[in-house]
Amino acid sequence: MANHYTAAPQAYHFPLIIKQLLNRSKVTSQHQEIVYADKMRMTYNELFSRIAKLANVLEGLNLDKGDVVAVMDWDSHRFLESYFAIPMSQYVLQTVNVRLSPDKVLYTINHAKPKVLLLNSEFAPMVKDYQFENSSIEHIIWLDDNGVSSEGVFGVNQSRLLGEYEALLADASDEFEFQDFDENTIATTFYTSGTTGNPKGVFFSHRQLVLHALAEAATLGVLPQKQGLVLGDVYMPITPMFHVLAWGFPYTATMIGLKQVYPGRYAPDALIKLIKEEKVTITHCVPTILQMLLKQAESEGYTFNGLKMVVGGSSLTEGLAKTSLASGIEVYTGYGMSETAPLIGLTEFRADDPEMSIDEDAKRRSLTGKPVMMVDAKIWDGECKAMPQDGKQTGELVLRAPWLTQSYFKNADAGEELWQGGYMHTQDIAYMTEDGTLKITDRLKDVIKSGGEWISSLEIETILSLHPAVADVAVIGVKDEKWGERPLAAIVLKPNCQDVSIEDIKAIAEKAAEKGMIPKYGVPEYYKIVDDLPKTSVGKHDKKLMREQFTGQTSI
Repeated sequence: MANHYTAAPQAYHFPLIIKQLLNRSKVTSQHQEIVYADKMRMTYNELFSRIAKLANVLEGLNLDKGDVVAVMDWDSHRFLESYFAIPMSQYVLQTVNVRLSPDKVLYTINHAKPKVLLLNSEFAPMVKDYQFENSSIEHIIWLDDNGVSSEGVFGVNQSRLLGEYEALLADASDEFEFQDFDENTIATTFYTSGTTGNPKGVFFSHRQLVLHALAEAATLGVLPQKQGLVLGDVYMPITPMFHVLAWGFPYTATMIGLKQVYPGRYAPDALIKLIKEEKVTITHCVPTILQMLLKQAESEGYTFNGLKMVVGGSSLTEGLAKTSLASGIEVYTGYGMSETAPLIGLTEFRADDPEMSIDEDAKRRSLTGKPVMMVDAKIWDGECKAMPQDGKQTGELVLRAPWLTQSYFKNADAGEELWQGGYMHTQDIAYMTEDGTLKITDRLKDVIKSGGEWISSLEIETILSLHPAVADVAVIGVKDEKWGERPLAAIVLKPNCQDVSIEDIKAIAEKAAEKGMIPKYGVPEYYKIVDDLPKTSVGKHDKKLMREQFTGQTSI
């Protein structure tokens, strides 16, 4: 019997590889701008040319397919070029988390074993004592914005220095034919910034990153224009390009052909200047950066004009959401983690949304959101059984999606634990409502166990954040002889509210307990007023460090 479904011999099978993300913008956005802080402006045509030039530079280094090329840089046009040229040349891009401690940075480099390192001059002191005679690095490409020479930086190993990035590109051909290859080829790797043990390497294939970009564009693209991603938007990341690929947005923005602005090192005044001058309309960041922006904007008397901002990394409290909305920021929640590439959940907005009070709206925007397209999310109990979508019963959030890391680099045992039962374990405690809305109530490691009951630190943080004097808050469990643990609230006050009493702040939690919003045993027993809260390298509250700091300090 004849097979009428056989593909034509010349049919193109279209592998889902990163080079395909450029197809549309090569035709539609040739003259669209890409801006690097106050240092450089170029068009998409120049971007395509520079991607080819970087590929030619790398091709001349006698590398093998699958070799790792590491980048240590701030958010720049160079990083964007590396996002494409390195994986499109069948090498693996390692985005090095420069906010880790120097020993952890060197650990990730030693573990990934890159052959080439693109090194911003600002980070040279971090690696100058690196033992190159024992390392995998064969070539260093010098990146610099400040006129800093590489001469003498690497001592006797100066021979490993290939040259300065711009000079190398200037001498390279701008023609390079990127080949097709298996879409399951690994494209990128980076290391999680966990607070315990050494960082773990996650990795993603070309297919995964292409599907993530498509899902990100589709999920944001069906939101109303006021919150969604639309043609004509101007994109700027305020989440580092070294961390979870800046949430995949550079790939998505380039695929669509948007104007893009890369801010370099984050400084609040410089960020607001770029937002104003380049007319940035959409961005993303962690709550810590948002607080910095709001403080700077208040000092300048500046109001954001409907800037769309996805907040993730740590929970967006209702208090911070209200402050952001009042400042003109369309703020809402995105959920994900290093292992998920990262987008998994997003606040949903609809054309037929009813009118809401600012309190209702802030609450909605602070929920974890709904699963994005193609994500299979479930709440499991301790025996890997799905729990009902009743908005009450909590369990661990587990996931399936086409872009989740399949294991950890050189750490198969941790990968097996991550994927136990065939779903990725997030270690986030959550519930799901009937309409699919997720709410993370805590991390497994951060949940407070008091008298046999679980207390959600995130719920208490949200309540306390609603006090007008509270700028930032973290709730942790501290040891208690009678109850095992009791909650302690560490609070940063707003600059003009330093005379507010702890009893006044405690009252808001007590009122919430009276209304049944939190259990009575969830009212924090201890309070600490602090100047700032310790953060991880990507701006999350470092609760492990807080528990160490506040052990034995349980006076109100």
